[in-house]
Amino acid sequence: MALDEIPGFWAVVPAGGAGTRLWPLSRTRAPKFLHDLTGAGRTLLEQTHDRLAPLVGDRVLVVTGEVHRGAIRDQLPVLPDDAVVAEPSARDSMAAIGLAAAVLERRGAEVMGSFAADHVIPEPERFGASVAEAVAAARDGWLVTIGIQPTFPSAAFGYIRQGEPLPGHPSARRVLEFVEKPSVSVAEEYLATGQYRWNAGMFVVRPTVLLDLLAEQDETFTATLRAIAAEPHRLGELWDTLPKIAIDHAVAEPAAAAGKVVTIPGTFAWDDIGDFDSLASLLGDDDACSILGDPALTQLIGASGIVVPGSGRTVAVIGLDDVVVVDTPDALLVTTRARAQEVKNVVAALKEQGRTDLV
Repeated sequence: MALDEIPGFWAVVPAGGAGTRLWPLSRTRAPKFLHDLTGAGRTLLEQTHDRLAPLVGDRVLVVTGEVHRGAIRDQLPVLPDDAVVAEPSARDSMAAIGLAAAVLERRGAEVMGSFAADHVIPEPERFGASVAEAVAAARDGWLVTIGIQPTFPSAAFGYIRQGEPLPGHPSARRVLEFVEKPSVSVAEEYLATGQYRWNAGMFVVRPTVLLDLLAEQDETFTATLRAIAAEPHRLGELWDTLPKIAIDHAVAEPAAAAGKVVTIPGTFAWDDIGDFDSLASLLGDDDACSILGDPALTQLIGASGIVVPGSGRTVAVIGLDDVVVVDTPDALLVTTRARAQEVKNVVAALKEQGRTDLV
């Protein structure tokens, strides 16, 4: 199915975070969105742009850290000069997406959609169809989120609880609440009801509607974002006065409680590659060893899991199941898929030790 460009629609791509659960492959200065983690020959950022371009043309705004501006320019040279907004410091997703909304409000954008730079969506046509439905609902003043159909009871994702259908938009459902990451047993209960979707953090909304919803919770926050958009030279002066808060907590949750959020079903395959366990599942067979990198640098005998040979030396694994081995020039990680979420604890420990050269 051919994807048609959606008039008046802009794509916002928040490109932040260090991907600490993917250390030592993902680092603060080279986070996961700058890497090709799927073997596609394109980084996650490039794949995100490839997926969005048929829907928006050159109407793309990337919000990232100052340290990543150059790399993003190198990977996406087709972007216009004003398509990358660099934050002086990390202030979480509300500040990043809110600034994009304030900038796009001044540019006269009708609707914007926020899509993270580090997600994997191998079905662009289905994705585009869901986005088009979300834009149609957003034009009517709703804050719209695209909820992913769960395929298993995951404890790694937040959930969206759906309510009644929205008149005039056949596939849309009202959002009753956003739920934080549950235990596996609770997630099983969610899936049994058929009312829940994974929260992929995709929001589609009119820029002014988003900013006004934020103002209902924090007028100063919204006023500061609009001041920066009106006078960009004040970014350095005002940025660090903004609260550090996620868009879910700042806007989505209170707006859902007020009955102002709807969800569109995302029936496409989706993964945010949150850790090496999910990356191993994405890359291949659970009974074999997936290799991300040059296979000539591995010797695998009776092993399963994932191996990343990134130092130039040969990595040999014998008789280990569900192993994770990531070899880089300055750090070596060895763990299991079952404990892949704990990799973030290594990063936290290195920061406490002052080893900023490794994180």
